[in-house]
Amino acid sequence: VQLQASGGGLVQPGGSLRLSCAASGFTFDDYTISWFRQAPGKEREGVSSISGSDGSTYYVDSVKGRFTISRDNAKNTVYLQMNSLKPEDAAVYYCAAEEGDFYVRAGFKPNSARYDYWGQGTLVTVSS
Repeated sequence: VQLQASGGGLVQPGGSLRLSCAASGFTFDDYTISWFRQAPGKEREGVSSISGSDGSTYYVDSVKGRFTISRDNAKNTVYLQMNSLKPEDAAVYYCAAEEGDFYVRAGFKPNSARYDYWGQGTLVTVSS
């Protein structure tokens, strides 16, 4: 099983980045994929999720209207389009996979304890 996160980098406030999470080794459609982030000195936070079955999504309030999660099941890849980036968005972003889609369809914030597989993280820096 492998999750490979990519797309991080340095961007100015107000800029955009698109993160990708490429998965292999499991039945992709059966899993909810979520993005988490962790800034220095802070706890890991669930940012966004997407169901594998019906495309249901979740966004934490701080990113609603700025971030968009999507997935291409044919490519086993999930994307996180991040627009209007703010300095407080700076963090290491991780993608993770949770079997099933009950929680995202119910509108629950992703909880890292439920996640079976994790990518290695990609660094997002927002600075002028």
